[in-house]
Amino acid sequence: MITLLLIQALAAGDELFVEVTPEALLAHPTTCGSEEKDWIIEVNGGGLIVEDFNGDGHLDLVVVDGSTVERARAGEAGEPPRLYLGDGACGFTKAGEAWEMSGGRWGMGGAAGDLNNDGFTDLVVTQWGPDRVFLNEGGAGFREITEEAGLVGARWGASAALLDYDADGKLDLAVVNYLAFDPDEVKRRGEGCAWKGHDVMCGPEGLIPVHDQLYRGLGDGRFEDVTLAAGFAPESAGYGLGVMTLDFDGDGWTDLYTANDSTPNHLWRNQGDGSFKEIAWRHGVGHDANGKEQAGMGIACADANGDGLPDLFVTNFSGENNALYLSRNGRFRERSHAVGLGGASLRRLGWGTSYGDFDLDGRLDLFVLNGHVYPQADQPGTDTSYAQPDQVFLQGEGGRFEEVAFGGEERVSRAGVSADLDGDGDLDLIALELGGPARVWENTSASSEASAAAWLGVRLAGSTGHGAKVELEYEAGKERISLARFARTAGGFQAGCPLTCHFVAAGWSGEGAATLRVHWVGGAESELSLEELGRWITLSPPAEGSK
Repeated sequence: MITLLLIQALAAGDELFVEVTPEALLAHPTTCGSEEKDWIIEVNGGGLIVEDFNGDGHLDLVVVDGSTVERARAGEAGEPPRLYLGDGACGFTKAGEAWEMSGGRWGMGGAAGDLNNDGFTDLVVTQWGPDRVFLNEGGAGFREITEEAGLVGARWGASAALLDYDADGKLDLAVVNYLAFDPDEVKRRGEGCAWKGHDVMCGPEGLIPVHDQLYRGLGDGRFEDVTLAAGFAPESAGYGLGVMTLDFDGDGWTDLYTANDSTPNHLWRNQGDGSFKEIAWRHGVGHDANGKEQAGMGIACADANGDGLPDLFVTNFSGENNALYLSRNGRFRERSHAVGLGGASLRRLGWGTSYGDFDLDGRLDLFVLNGHVYPQADQPGTDTSYAQPDQVFLQGEGGRFEEVAFGGEERVSRAGVSADLDGDGDLDLIALELGGPARVWENTSASSEASAAAWLGVRLAGSTGHGAKVELEYEAGKERISLARFARTAGGFQAGCPLTCHFVAAGWSGEGAATLRVHWVGGAESELSLEELGRWITLSPPAEGSK
């Protein structure tokens, strides 16, 4: 009844999220080509990475910025990535000179993690051009080591994911590449490409897709290219945009899922011997429910149906429904229309997305950021628009989702991250606008008079936390409840999220201890008895031979 009343109130206009950008962040607009969007390079926007870089316990924010075709052709650097240090209260301040990074050719996204196991968070930035690596100098600044890092080529890297695919205690790197782009060879708007009768930029159809890359971490910030040996062959290339780490079959090895634009999505099963096998078609996550490929952008991943295995949600192009793939013992069925997510997306073009228990009721919800690729979508006859409303869906009983008010004005949004920016136990949002600033929304759930949620936040340390399964068990009346969460830093579309898990123990009376279990990558396990919740805790993997 409380959930129903909350959904009705939010649908009527009461905001679950309140934008606090003016107070939280000196919003610096990003650059991504021209307003006309003559080239495909100009439409995907920049990236967001949220983590604690200076080690003060507060989440910080990296905004990855872009460039223009004119600057790239002239050999001039694009806008640099920028670090904003968090104050633990949803506020951010631009970091000082020691944290400044130079501009590359054209930034896209990235990932954050401890690449050299020194206890401080490092940074990888993807771009059209050589992907870049920045080591954290003891929480005092960045040092770029791109030239010696071992990353290969100068492709168009979109999203990146850090993982420990071989369980050796060193972070590895997967980079999802989009397509081969050269403005001297690719047609621009007005040179023969049309959409619904309007001249638009060209691509991706007709352009050359580029295969994804896998790098094995050496433990000192450097990598070894194992792309071909691991099975990521050129003939497997799709127009890659989003990436997600997961253990879809529960075998203890971290797999990879990629959202591809206008080509089938990929599910890469980790074979446990250093190689991966692509099995998306066989497991039902490569296409829509009718077997048709879609134009995938972003990915959300969580145990949405309570079976302990991860489910997948993929945002797609306008005219296509966003896809919800619910797992059944490691195989999937597309169920977006059955749960209320399909029809609500048909006029939208989705990008950044994530699961999270936004209303603190014990059920996982979703946010979806929207915005078209064509400014011409505002012209008659398109059945859509360029700027679009972003969306929040709350999950009710029976697994059905209801859209609630969020965000106010329509925008052209791209990357997004959800995280507890102020430490109050609910998940806030950061979204990046194409050619605009990062925007911050504070979640009001924890401060609501109706909230008495028993929540728990878990931070994981160490490379074997990337891909860990975390379970919380507790008593709710006469019922024993078990919740599963998965720790990762892949944010779905050109984004990186903190290595944390967030729980809400709905129905817990506070009587009897809750049990927290962590299944670390590599097989180690931790178990902790908790007499009280309502706090953030940090866990490190146990020493070898201990539990």
